[in-house]
Amino acid sequence: MAKAAAGALITAIIIKLFLFDLVIAEGHSMEPAVRSGALLVVNRLQYGLRLPGGQRFLIRWANPKPGEVVVFYTPGGQLAVKRCGAGAGENAFVLLGDNSLQSLDSRSYGPIRGDDIIGKVLGIR
Repeated sequence: MAKAAAGALITAIIIKLFLFDLVIAEGHSMEPAVRSGALLVVNRLQYGLRLPGGQRFLIRWANPKPGEVVVFYTPGGQLAVKRCGAGAGENAFVLLGDNSLQSLDSRSYGPIRGDDIIGKVLGIR
């Protein structure tokens, strides 16, 4: 019984660190698509592989496409959720909130490095 519980715990940790993450949305910048308090399922492997806590992708196999909702770190180091608007040069992306009147986004702080994007939002609950 203890081995099964330990195996399940290790599997859950691996899934959270490398594959999928759960994030709770805060604020109104993505309304109506993402409401404050919504639970987001994030695919951490959508764009590449990185070590937990790593600042860069070890291997990158894709980039965000316009219209995709992504989770990323802002220049101030805060976790944020925005929609990809477009690429902005090599490995930089314009990320915009759907609710432009209440969104602090690339219009304020400029393009976001691809390495600062954690993953793509797969589901919203």
